[in-house]
Amino acid sequence: MDESGYCVKCKASRKMSNAQQVTMKNGRPAMKGSCSVCGTGMYKILSSKK
Repeated sequence: MDESGYCVKCKASRKMSNAQQVTMKNGRPAMKGSCSVCGTGMYKILSSKK
């Protein structure tokens, strides 16, 4: 699983630390973690296709 996402505080694509896959209320998968550089919370919506 790709554990990178866009950090809005750094304004760059960063690697997530403590990333874990979660399911949103509408049933779609997502990755939730924090930026490895600044520690800001990151959230990435994943494809529902398998």
